[in-house]
Amino acid sequence: MQKNTKTSQTSFKNLLDNETFAAWFFLAPALALLFVFVIGPIGYLFYLSFTNGSFTKEGMTWVGLKNYLRLILNPDFYQVMWNTLYFTVATVIPSIVIPLGLAVLLNRNIILRGFLRTAYFLPSIVSLVAAGLGFRWLFQNEGPVNALLSGIGIQPIPWLSSTVWAMPVIILLSIWKQLGFNMVVFLAGLQAIPVSRYEAAELDGASGWEQFWYVTLPGLRPTLIFTTITTVIFTLRSFEQVYVITGGGPLNSTNLLVYYIYQEAFGQFDFGYAAAAATVLLAIAMVLVYFQLRTWGEDS
Repeated sequence: MQKNTKTSQTSFKNLLDNETFAAWFFLAPALALLFVFVIGPIGYLFYLSFTNGSFTKEGMTWVGLKNYLRLILNPDFYQVMWNTLYFTVATVIPSIVIPLGLAVLLNRNIILRGFLRTAYFLPSIVSLVAAGLGFRWLFQNEGPVNALLSGIGIQPIPWLSSTVWAMPVIILLSIWKQLGFNMVVFLAGLQAIPVSRYEAAELDGASGWEQFWYVTLPGLRPTLIFTTITTVIFTLRSFEQVYVITGGGPLNSTNLLVYYIYQEAFGQFDFGYAAAAATVLLAIAMVLVYFQLRTWGEDS
């Protein structure tokens, strides 16, 4: 019996000595969690998009591409896609450019540098729901923003009831929320760039702008890839801002894709159709991440 036990232990040890087996053995717990909480739900979502999504006694029935055809023929879906595109572009670009500029400034020895870093980062730890309620109060018809406009002789703007101005309020909140996190990431990236590169550029007579363009930006390439991808994902999954501030209105002008999926799934209980829209969102996110990696990472 002991001999068999020793033989089994020896065989198992020999298997662990095999690098391929050892790698899969130690990765197995993480892969199992990945399958249960990521791959499995994505697969079920994809399957659900080809059904009627009914959870009644009759059960789900296969409808093929019907849900995707409904998406293509639904004008509301195109409005939501345009809203999402507008929101994403208008949010991502400032959420990268502004934190990058702040990080470059705060990376220098300026007065109150530690305090300013903390102040800029605070929005990142504030709940989006609480921030949304605050912005709704600020931009209501008789809120502080319109009071300030009236004080300087500008006609008050119906921010939250206007199809033109409601979306900029949500965009402003999203930029404000993402600014601190991206700034801290850029600061970490800046501190990883060797000082010798700047010294060499300065000896060659490079100006401050030339040092930023030819030293800072290339050195920040991996950081830019990371912040761009995380910001795009954060923007595409935006829900709380719309839910708290506008509820998708006025006239569907602020309805984003995630909020639209929520409405169809839990408002209309049309889970199959909502799953199809969610699959489209997943495909968009994957395509954007792929092109960002190809564009930014091709020379890395």
